[in-house]
Amino acid sequence: MPTISKKGASMPESPIRKLVPYAEKAYKQGKTVYHLNIGQPDIKTPQIALDAVKIHSLDILAYTRSEGSEGYREKIANYYAKNDIHVKHDDIIVTTGGSEALLFAFGTIMDTDDEVIIPEPFYANYNGFSTASGVKVVPVISKIEDNFALPPIEEFEKLITPKTKAILICNPGNPTGYLYSKEEIKQLAAIVKKHDLFLIADEVYREFAYDGATHYSILQEEGLEDYAIIIDSVSKRYSMCGARIGCLVSKNKTIIQTALKFAQARLSPPTLAQIASEAALETPQSYFDDVIEEYVERRNVLIEELNKIEGVQVANPNGAFYCIAQLPIKNSDAFAQWLLESFDIDGETVMVAPAAGFYSSPGVGLNQIRIAYVLNTDSLKKAVNILKEALKVYKD
Repeated sequence: MPTISKKGASMPESPIRKLVPYAEKAYKQGKTVYHLNIGQPDIKTPQIALDAVKIHSLDILAYTRSEGSEGYREKIANYYAKNDIHVKHDDIIVTTGGSEALLFAFGTIMDTDDEVIIPEPFYANYNGFSTASGVKVVPVISKIEDNFALPPIEEFEKLITPKTKAILICNPGNPTGYLYSKEEIKQLAAIVKKHDLFLIADEVYREFAYDGATHYSILQEEGLEDYAIIIDSVSKRYSMCGARIGCLVSKNKTIIQTALKFAQARLSPPTLAQIASEAALETPQSYFDDVIEEYVERRNVLIEELNKIEGVQVANPNGAFYCIAQLPIKNSDAFAQWLLESFDIDGETVMVAPAAGFYSSPGVGLNQIRIAYVLNTDSLKKAVNILKEALKVYKD
């Protein structure tokens, strides 16, 4: 029979979704599963966005422009201006989620076998996007002992080769929750200019910065206009994961003109989702104030409870809504599956994301899990208690 492509065979499986069949089996057994495995917020989508779709007056659900509607892009530019990021609407291409924006960026700046340096652990799908694009990920490891701060810039320098085209960061980070400081961004800006590389920043969690910290965008850094590419999305900001609307932003006109050709090849981003996303930009600041307050409380509860478990080490996140926990086990893939198949307390169990899938270095992160604190505090306490009791009886 015909064979699939080498690219298809080498596409990595999602560490977030691969355990779904075991969770579904647990449901059929009548168990309650606390989902700490996926960044699907339980925060309500702003009503203004939902209403915009309900009351639209379209007679035909037609194509929009490949780069997204001009009115929406103008409003996105206004949103960025409020965040001290000054771009024009024609510096923006609306995409089908942040995922497509990253695929467009890879296709625009890299050829087959080119290299992108990424601090790891990183968002697991970066591995998939690079495989789909024929691009090689070159990891530079950040450490839980350092709270997953930016590795020393000298470590980046060691990895740069003639094939290196970009450095990619997620800020604040998924899966670590680390928020890069202004000084760290300046270090990255200096190295990409020195070596004539692009700097891609996945900034979809921009609003989620805690403890008085503020997010510093790569497009706030002067002199980086020709090097900087922002990946963005409405998914987490407005709890609109299902809208699948994101954008690619750059002041480099050649990048935008080239990325637009990829956008034209897929015709246009979804029309109704753009309508919802445009309306969401009118969400009042009070919405974000409440959301941030809620996530800070959840984070504090989660970290406090995890720190009570013997043998567990956890990094303290100051952004996004994830953390990495290191457990006293050998293999978190086996542990996560065992939790769903063989362990419960009064019919309740927990689903976590094994962290090895957030690394590209073989054998790293095997005893770590990613936790998304997207549940209310009572549920988080119950979930962590299940983890604690499970670790007491689990045998590697």
